[in-house]
Amino acid sequence: MIVSVSRRTDIPAFYSEWFFERLKEGYVLVRNPMNYHRISRIELNPEVVDCFVFMTKNPEKMLPKMYLLKDYNYYFLFTLTPYDNSIERNIPDKRKLIDTFKALSDMIGPDRVIWRYDPIILNDGITTDIQADYFGRLAKNLSRYTGRCIISFVDLYKCTLRNSSDLKLREITTDEMCRIAEAFSGIAATENIKIQTCAEKLDLSRFGIERGSCIDSKLIEKITGKPVNLKKDKNQRPECGCVESVDIGAYDTCLHSCVYCYAVHNHKTALKNYSGHNPKSPVLYGDIGPQDVIYERKITSNLSTRHNFEQLKFI
Repeated sequence: MIVSVSRRTDIPAFYSEWFFERLKEGYVLVRNPMNYHRISRIELNPEVVDCFVFMTKNPEKMLPKMYLLKDYNYYFLFTLTPYDNSIERNIPDKRKLIDTFKALSDMIGPDRVIWRYDPIILNDGITTDIQADYFGRLAKNLSRYTGRCIISFVDLYKCTLRNSSDLKLREITTDEMCRIAEAFSGIAATENIKIQTCAEKLDLSRFGIERGSCIDSKLIEKITGKPVNLKKDKNQRPECGCVESVDIGAYDTCLHSCVYCYAVHNHKTALKNYSGHNPKSPVLYGDIGPQDVIYERKITSNLSTRHNFEQLKFI
């Protein structure tokens, strides 16, 4: 089992104490996002968890407790963009986040820290040239601390348009995507960073940019040293290259308040849900009630024992 931590919220930034408590207890309860009262009980012991994939904008709170992951395989997707607090309203200073990125990379190795420059947005004040300048500055800072950057262009969902109405974000044209891709590709080559796209329809291979995946079977095979027997995740968009995983997060619980976020429909709801968070609870927020039905989810390892690959080592 690959565990996503998480597409739905930033567990490392806001719920790391809860996550480590769940490791200690050996299981987690996860509400079905389409049926609030249907809850899955998911084992979290090392025999069935093949790899944790942490998705975060700020893993600083996890760093002092990384030793608690010693029995597990894992890697991080660290989203780091240059936007200010008019766009990412509750994000720490970017210089501090760069330092956190470097500290994490020094701790676990640059192959296990994937940089996400996501989403790429445009409006009257942020042009393609400005995006290239933004990307170049960050790439120069991170070049020795990661070997890969995953990019994606903003998807203007209804909640995104509502939350970002003051910023007047707009659709990015194919021509603009190509100009950005060409500029980013040249910068990344200079900094020895490989760029991949996330769930994009447009083929950017002519710029040396391949289609990538966040839940990446090839990387997991390198980390574990074993083949991964997993299919493409059918619950994601057709363009998504991720393999199957189990997500232990919950929507409307992230407090970063990014205006482009798809996982928070209402920031007041996220604050309310966070106020109901108990680090000792088996579920991310709220209490287990009489209407809740808990199902034991059958979990098995997806690692093959047929042969081993060359395994990544901690530096």
